[in-house]
Parts: sequence; C-alpha cells; structure tokens
Amino acid sequence: MSTETSQDIAAPAEHWRSYRPLALHPILLRAMEAFNEHGYHGTSVRDIAGRVGVTVPALYYHYANKQALLATLLETSIKDVLDRCRAAAAEAGDDPLARFCGMVESIVLSMAHRRQLAFLDTEIRSLEPENRARYVALRDYLEHMLLDTVEAGRARGVFATPIPADAVRAVLIMCQGVANWFREDGPLTAEQVAERHVLLSLGTVGHPPAPAS
Repeated sequence: MSTETSQDIAAPAEHWRSYRPLALHPILLRAMEAFNEHGYHGTSVRDIAGRVGVTVPALYYHYANKQALLATLLETSIKDVLDRCRAAAAEAGDDPLARFCGMVESIVLSMAHRRQLAFLDTEIRSLEPENRARYVALRDYLEHMLLDTVEAGRARGVFATPIPADAVRAVLIMCQGVANWFREDGPLTAEQVAERHVLLSLGTVGHPPAPAS
C-alpha cells in the first residue's frame, strides 16, 4: 500500500500556467522514467528498485506492486491536468470562448511541461480493471468540462460545430498528442505550441477566425 498522498506527490501550482519542478517521490520518478523507456510490461520492479538504489522489499514498503506505481502516476497526471483546467476556467469566468481557450491552453501546457508524466497515458491498457475505471472516470470528467463549455458557446452562437461531442474528442486527442512529440529544445516553446493549438481547436469547434486587418 502506498504511503504517499496526492499532496506529497504534486503540490498545487501558484498559477495554472506555472510549472515548478516535478515533485515526485524518488520511486515514482524512477518508475516513470523506466516506463517511458521500456514500457510497463518491459519494466521490472527490480529494475525500478535498482534505479532508486533500494532493495525490492524497501520499494514494496512504499508501493504494493508495479501496478500501484503506474496507477499512482496516471492519477497524479490527470488530477494535475484537471486542477489546472478548473483554474483556467474559473479565471475566464462565464464567457464560453474565454473558458474554452483557457482550458485548451492549460491542457497543452500540461502535455508539454509534464511530457514524461503525460506520455504514460499510452499505458492505460496496462491498468487493471479497477484502476482503469477510476482513471477513465477522471478523463471523462475532463471531456465533459470541455463539452459543457462548447455547448454553452453553441447556445450563445460562439461555436457553430454541429457535432460538439465529436469536436471535443478531436480537440482532446490533438492536445494530448503533444506529449508524444514536444521537445524542450525544439523550434517552438510550450507557450507557442499552446497558442497554436488554441487556434486549431477554435476551428474544430466552429469559431469563426478574426477578420484580417
């Protein structure tokens, strides 16, 4: 059984655009690195323990098994995204356009700044049923937050998409894909990538572009 709490793993950011160094327990940090390099099934508990510099029994004192490590990492990731998305939405207020832009920006920034953590979403297939159900429920909540905003925008004539649910899924897939390819030493900063994805996402939900000056 894990002895860590969500507060121990990831302290709240001062602002949803701010990213302090990732504060993971050393066991979680090394597990994340190993899962990224070799995949969940290609990583052994002995490998993780060796990376940390502890014995396997010492690792089990903190986490029951390898599955607990993956489930903790994935839940840490999605809860951080949700917290930042809620903060961005709250900052935007009742304007659905501002809320949508802020939420998309927050998601993309999370994918870029927390790339190694976000990349583990590809290992959802490795979660056991109970852990998978809990994680999927959190992902669904994020999708519903975005969909509610798009529906509010449609009601006000801000968004014109005739298929809001499909549009929101497309936006999320596009944003989450940033974790697969973004590099800190690449040609674009995380902020520039987020800005471009906001524009792409607005087109997806049918918001007309601003007239050329």
